[in-house]
Amino acid sequence: MGGPVPWQALTDLREWTAQPLDLPSDPAAWHQLAAVGGWQAVVVDSVFPLAQDLLTARCTGTTGRARGWFEVPYAVPVLCAAASAEGVQALQQAVMAMSAEGLALHRAVAVLVATSEGRRPAVVRAAATMLSGRTAAVVHLPCDSGVRGSGLRAGRVQPRTQQAAAQLAAAVLSTAHDAWGDPLPAAAQPVPLAASSVPLPFPA
Repeated sequence: MGGPVPWQALTDLREWTAQPLDLPSDPAAWHQLAAVGGWQAVVVDSVFPLAQDLLTARCTGTTGRARGWFEVPYAVPVLCAAASAEGVQALQQAVMAMSAEGLALHRAVAVLVATSEGRRPAVVRAAATMLSGRTAAVVHLPCDSGVRGSGLRAGRVQPRTQQAAAQLAAAVLSTAHDAWGDPLPAAAQPVPLAASSVPLPFPA
């Protein structure tokens, strides 16, 4: 992105420790939000059991939320897991399930989040090697006690965390460019409603 780029943030201005808002889970709803706002990029923080979603979708014959995210136009899924033996094992299993379902892992980015200081365990390094061969990129996010204690307040985020965040953003953008071209297509615009389909107000 050469030159200054205007950024907008849609936020509820609540403390980061507050309970999450009750937001729509359908990925298509977020695509429509981006279209209505004319935004070039939208970041959605979604927490749900990925592997369980894939298994449930297969057993019930439904689409599933994971597939829904992969099918949203120009979406780059970011798969996060704790940089621990248990965390990377869960992510590896989910990636294997996604591969079996034929999801586009070549445009997914994996993020391994450190839960403590120090060198990454051997099992995490091995998992990163496996994931790098199946996903577009693997990014390591360091443990940052300031973020854990105070959220993303100005001056509290360590420089190495900022560097990792920049690497993540670059990986997502590079993945999008590889998939859809550089420059990226213009943001989608919603189709206006026909005059006959607009509901009329009730008479006074």
